[in-house]
Amino acid sequence: MKVLFLVQKEQRAILDRLYDGVAAHCDCELRWLSSEEQRDLRGYFRREVDVSQYDRILFFLRFKQEVRQVAFIRSLPNLVILEHDAYQNYIPCKYTGKFSAHYRQLPWARVISSGFMVTERLRQEGFDAVFVPKGYDQTLLHGQGRERDIELAFVGSTRSVAYSGRKAFLDELAQVEPLLVTRTKSGEEYCDTLNRIRFFVSADVGMGEYMIKNFEAMACGCVLFAYDQGAEENRALGFEDMHNIVLYRDIDELRGKLQQLREDPAKAVEISRNGQTLAEQRYTFHALGKAIVDAMQAPLRPRPVPGLLDRVRAWLGV
Repeated sequence: MKVLFLVQKEQRAILDRLYDGVAAHCDCELRWLSSEEQRDLRGYFRREVDVSQYDRILFFLRFKQEVRQVAFIRSLPNLVILEHDAYQNYIPCKYTGKFSAHYRQLPWARVISSGFMVTERLRQEGFDAVFVPKGYDQTLLHGQGRERDIELAFVGSTRSVAYSGRKAFLDELAQVEPLLVTRTKSGEEYCDTLNRIRFFVSADVGMGEYMIKNFEAMACGCVLFAYDQGAEENRALGFEDMHNIVLYRDIDELRGKLQQLREDPAKAVEISRNGQTLAEQRYTFHALGKAIVDAMQAPLRPRPVPGLLDRVRAWLGV
């Protein structure tokens, strides 16, 4: 299967190993699109792409740019969209309902979504949606076996509107527990910091799926305290409360389980080891690259042959 894989050149998260994981399992031509190229997909394809050469065209581009160019995107054959932010379709934010509206204009495209229940909701709306979760970069993040001198912490952003629930929860927790909230550079500094943390608090409140930081913390051997996204999500990911993860629904439950593990450090070590094993076995970017390729293999839904008006609109980009 020959795949044209289009990704963002300027992206905050380092996802190179995920791209390598995809490329390792198919005949993949990876191209990094600048912001300018993403804003003018019609021009880029006209200059740079012969679509007949590819069995799949895989988008992992900025959603904001995709929705502005749907007339052109409708003209592309064999389209698959990899999306890590479709959870925003179902939470109060500027993109509420926007993903569904976009996909309704591309009903033949396959959507690979990183949330199990998000994928199920998309499928219930009639879309060709497949679940492949988030994961972590196995070349950058790993356990170091060092002393964990930070008991309780969160590392990451709280600024986005989509993270408002996260920020509120962490602020509340910090009033009653010695919680460190910090940010680091990606790569070595991030790995070193995670390896200093005993209990990592992931507060994906109201998001409906587990963000990438959960898998990163597990891979580095933290005991992961994660806001419970529901039985179906947990079952799909292999998350088992007090076995390989600590799940909570509110501050009181988190504090109760935290105190239990403070009093039973051997149990905390067991949970951290089980969580790290799960991450290493199932959630490396290399493994997820294969899962993405597998998700593209099945035949896509037939795309209607564009009429003259559709071709003119695609050419004009309107």
